[in-house]
Amino acid sequence: MSTRKKIAAYKRVAVLGAGSWGTAFAKVLGDAGAEVMIWARRPEVADAIRTKHANPEYLPGVVLPDRVGATTDAATAFAGADLLVFAVPSQTLRENLSGWASAGLIGTQTTLVSLMKGIELGTGRRMSEVIVEVTGVEPDRVAVVTGPNLAPEIALGQPTACVVACDDEERAAAVQSTIFTPYFRPYTNDDLLGCELGGAVKNVIALACGMAVGMGLGDNTKAALITRGLAETARLGVRLGADPLTFAGLAGLGDLVGTCMSPLSRNRTFGVHLGRGESLEEAQIATRQTVEGVKSCLAIRDLARGHGVEMPITEQVELVCHEGLAPSVAVAALMTREPKPE
Repeated sequence: MSTRKKIAAYKRVAVLGAGSWGTAFAKVLGDAGAEVMIWARRPEVADAIRTKHANPEYLPGVVLPDRVGATTDAATAFAGADLLVFAVPSQTLRENLSGWASAGLIGTQTTLVSLMKGIELGTGRRMSEVIVEVTGVEPDRVAVVTGPNLAPEIALGQPTACVVACDDEERAAAVQSTIFTPYFRPYTNDDLLGCELGGAVKNVIALACGMAVGMGLGDNTKAALITRGLAETARLGVRLGADPLTFAGLAGLGDLVGTCMSPLSRNRTFGVHLGRGESLEEAQIATRQTVEGVKSCLAIRDLARGHGVEMPITEQVELVCHEGLAPSVAVAALMTREPKPE
């Protein structure tokens, strides 16, 4: 029987970002008993959440708890919050966070949580590193929530699990208590680096799986991409100092399988359009939402090259997305590489 003491949950939470995942996570927080204020960039989204308890543009048909409100004013969202949750697109985090930090909105004891799964272009930094750099907070005040987290399924209350990663064990446990519901089961983990890296790279592998689907390829191809994608994720992670076992867990294999196999995945869906021969612009129009892997593949490729790590799937995804390579040529390049031991 576990003797672990129960850690008190956070009571007042600000969620910065009103997209599908930010909204779904706000619902989890509300269902778990927290008072939640969502910051939305667009007034019409905030108005819908505030007056109709819904975000029909991103999560149609989902009713949000009464505890969840919304505003377009960052100061209102931050006021009194003991937990800040960042759910903006990865490449916009630095700009948004710089404005919030310079306005003095971040409390001196507030815990900061990243939901974002990306690597910053130009710097190669993970999102927790961007948060620490911009705000100047101690690294142990920053946590990451990751795992197989397809927002529409979570918003419908379908059972899933996630990982809360943080250098501070008690802080991780407090976040865990704050988001624990009958349908959302969080586990804690102290490998922040590995958990973040797994979440970022899986988007790139999901693009590759989507391309395979768009090309009419089958389950063997997808299984091979998932397995070898996990191998290259772990190679990079271990080189950077992550625990290799992290990639066998929810933040690694769990997130990878969910994102690569589900039609609900934006990255997989984007890849399907590319596999059908559509351009990057056409795929973006069809997908409509931010697809983190498209930009992160550049940053991850550069990170891998800088550390001497071979990531062939990531290399080919970048060539398709940004250099006009046909997906069929990318498949041929992967299949005709020099044979080697697994």
